[in-house]
Amino acid sequence: MKLSVVMPVYNEERTLEAIVAKVLATPFDKELLMVDDGSQDASREIMAKLEAAHPEVRCIYHEQNKGKGGALSTGFQQVTGDLVVIQDADLEYDPDDYGALIAPIEAGEADVVYGSRFLGKQDERVHFFLHTLGNNLLTGFSNLLTGLKLTDMETCYKVFPASVARDMQIQSRTFAVEPEMTAKFARRKLRVVEVPIRYNGRDYHEGKKIGLKDAFIACWAILKFRFTK
Repeated sequence: MKLSVVMPVYNEERTLEAIVAKVLATPFDKELLMVDDGSQDASREIMAKLEAAHPEVRCIYHEQNKGKGGALSTGFQQVTGDLVVIQDADLEYDPDDYGALIAPIEAGEADVVYGSRFLGKQDERVHFFLHTLGNNLLTGFSNLLTGLKLTDMETCYKVFPASVARDMQIQSRTFAVEPEMTAKFARRKLRVVEVPIRYNGRDYHEGKKIGLKDAFIACWAILKFRFTK
């Protein structure tokens, strides 16, 4: 089973080489699609170097910033594998968890798998209180409207069939892509399960991009995609 790892990139020159090395070291048949979303640092130069050195790496470049949703939408249309894995370009999420993420799908127990930062005790760093509170509120609101029972709707790690990715037609261009995808999985009545993952969260000084404004946008997205197709 081939994995298509889709990685949005925006100003990640500090961590890009390290996370790509970790993705490429995983023992799976895979391709890595990096979508640069208008970076203004050296990310593009690093991506070009990595693509030249590794045949399993492909790079796509946005001339203008389209947000995480826009980058994912571009990547989803280019995948050639069987399963899609979303991977952030920082070092918060550990590709060593890929095996655990795809196992329920390989066993026929799930159609979609979320990697939860709040299951088990695999955290490598204590979660920041406000981030945890915001995630819990948004996840609970999403569960109320979708009928799912998730602990971490906002997680980066989502795994699902490539056919689902190509058909999704993402509208969100911000971090609202997370509730949008969740609502669309629920609408299609796909079997969604969670597995525990490791998480090494960073703060704003280290480049974290999500903030309070994104929480309000996510709330609107939860309502919008619950009641519209």
